[in-house]
Amino acid sequence: TTGYGDITPVAPHARLINALIITPLRITFLVLLVGTTLEMLANEGRGGLLDSAWRKRMRNHTVVIGYGTKGRSAVNTLRNHDVPVEKIVVIDSRPSAVAEANRSGLAAFEGDATRRDLLRRAEISKAREVVITLNRDDSAILTTLTVRQLNPRCHIVVSGREDENLPLLRESGADAVVTSADAVGRLLGLSSVNPYVGTVVDDLLSSSKGMEVVQRMVSESEVGARPADIQNERVLAVIRNDVLRNFYDPSVGQLQAGDVIVVVRKAVPRRHESQTESDLVR
Repeated sequence: TTGYGDITPVAPHARLINALIITPLRITFLVLLVGTTLEMLANEGRGGLLDSAWRKRMRNHTVVIGYGTKGRSAVNTLRNHDVPVEKIVVIDSRPSAVAEANRSGLAAFEGDATRRDLLRRAEISKAREVVITLNRDDSAILTTLTVRQLNPRCHIVVSGREDENLPLLRESGADAVVTSADAVGRLLGLSSVNPYVGTVVDDLLSSSKGMEVVQRMVSESEVGARPADIQNERVLAVIRNDVLRNFYDPSVGQLQAGDVIVVVRKAVPRRHESQTESDLVR
């Protein structure tokens, strides 16, 4: 350090070096140090304001815990059914998965989903739906328990791996449990024994092609009609007073106002709106 008088250049060439090299380097270092510090403080402040604003407006959203193959498929299905991308939040412990979710325009958090502080950052207490697609049943059970404690009212769908763990997942607070390994095995069996049945089931599970299964409200013009009278759709079930009734149930001979029907129809191709670079920044 120069400038305090302890070390003073005496010779002309030393003074020249100090004036032309040392002093400009010292000033440049000071400017960079102050600039970097101010930039960090500004970024932290701006990030805190953006995070606070995001959390205030986040209501009735969907939280997808686990952004692997099943998680990505769940997000794509949500988007294909007109769930806005800004209403989907992803949680995953892998940085690569979080980065991929951000590139898709999703708000994503990195960390262990069993941690309460991380779930609170994702505003889990205000979520409408929570989809849990973890690779281990014990982690899924613990995550389900934590989510249910933080949000007693949300609808929780969990993907389990082993059939024997389904009761535990339901007792943990899951509203719906899908056994991924069992479902894949059943589809393989159907495709082997009844190839066309397996093809139809796979078509129903695929998105934006062939056929699709959807749930919708009965329209005003359909009140009083029979399920078989619905045009361009096939009614599979009717939900009346929160009770699921299959199409062959005699109590659903006629549709009523307020009924919700599950139908099979021709899939409608959907295209996500392109995301600009500013939309992808979180």
